[in-house]
Amino acid sequence: MTLKVDIRKLSFINEMAKVGTNGVADNMSKLTGENAQMEVTKTNFIDVDDIESQLDSGKRVGVRVRLLDPPHGHILILFPEASAKKITAIMLRDVVDDISDVSGKMARSAVEEMGNMMASGFIDGWADVLGRAIDIAAPQLVYAQTGEVVTRTANLGNDDLALFFDSDLTVPSYQIEAEIYAFPELAEFVEMVNNMETPTT
Repeated sequence: MTLKVDIRKLSFINEMAKVGTNGVADNMSKLTGENAQMEVTKTNFIDVDDIESQLDSGKRVGVRVRLLDPPHGHILILFPEASAKKITAIMLRDVVDDISDVSGKMARSAVEEMGNMMASGFIDGWADVLGRAIDIAAPQLVYAQTGEVVTRTANLGNDDLALFFDSDLTVPSYQIEAEIYAFPELAEFVEMVNNMETPTT
């Protein structure tokens, strides 16, 4: 396998980022009843050692999800702490009257469920583009500085480079923000992209 992407197929990488983030926004819109928007802010190959320098230093709460099928790798969904609290309130609004009574375990479960829902939307978008099913493992809760958790996730792969999809989700009425990062196994991912048929005009 090669890590050289056919230049004619570069548009597929951007398309996968767009379709994946649209899937996330759709799932969030259904949950909140608001028009969620997710924008791809950066799509590039980056040296794993340089990732942390490009991220802010704030703490994040979220989930890491492992892909069980090609292109394998991991998806990372992260929320600023303030957004995580709002997510907990949304997820549990039909269960409790006073969010201050929610236990830490219930709050973590709510964030896990939201993160899994977002990751599923992203992966479903990828699966549609690739024309294949992609199963995912149970989400793993993460809580750390942004750079630390993103770099740690990137290092779970065997590549010195990572395909870095940097995206921002906003739900204006709820003032919820989220970030999603995708780290597929590069050799598999590039092979799949190169094998995709370029549309004819």
